[in-house]
Amino acid sequence: MNLLPQTMQGLQALNYPFAATEKTLAELIGRYLLLIEKWNKVHNLTAIRHRQDMLYQHVMDSLSVLPYINGPQIIDVGSGAGLPGIPIALARPDWHVTLIESNKKKAAFLQQVKIELALRNLEIMAARVEHARIDRQVNTIITRAFSELGQFIALTRQWAVKINVNCRWVAMKANCLKEEQNQVQDPFEIEKIVTVTVPGLDAARQLIIIKTTDLED
Repeated sequence: MNLLPQTMQGLQALNYPFAATEKTLAELIGRYLLLIEKWNKVHNLTAIRHRQDMLYQHVMDSLSVLPYINGPQIIDVGSGAGLPGIPIALARPDWHVTLIESNKKKAAFLQQVKIELALRNLEIMAARVEHARIDRQVNTIITRAFSELGQFIALTRQWAVKINVNCRWVAMKANCLKEEQNQVQDPFEIEKIVTVTVPGLDAARQLIIIKTTDLED
């Protein structure tokens, strides 16, 4: 199945100033989806089996965050099959995207994607999040279907003294209940909750954007 027309239509619907042409980006996305499909048969990267479903539920979902995150340094926590980090890296070759994934088979897949798509702006850390060493300033720490907000903050807060004062933690959620929102506590706070529209999906998507007011060691 050739998904190039659907992919280009989705990219146009996002109305984002991509660095590459939509056709070039769509072709790269197609190659990425083929790699997921191939590896999925052996390593069970995702429960979604069909590339067209992956296109909307994974790739377009990931790209929908672009207007709400800042680069150039991005960390994708619990990346799995590379989501949202790889679509972000494809769309923004001028950003440096680090994927943290503890599962060795999934990390091997991420390395293969990096090689086959020649993603020089992609870095893979095969480690548990709490053991990952981040020694540079970061602009956005993002996660998708990794954990609840409390655990997301707990596992990454050790980086806080090293990150940019303007860094934001961004959690991609289908629906974040008030009970989970209340897990975010001082010195972290929810800055805003953004409802995003994903091309090809008729479902609610939320971005929970979190900041910290205290970066002292």
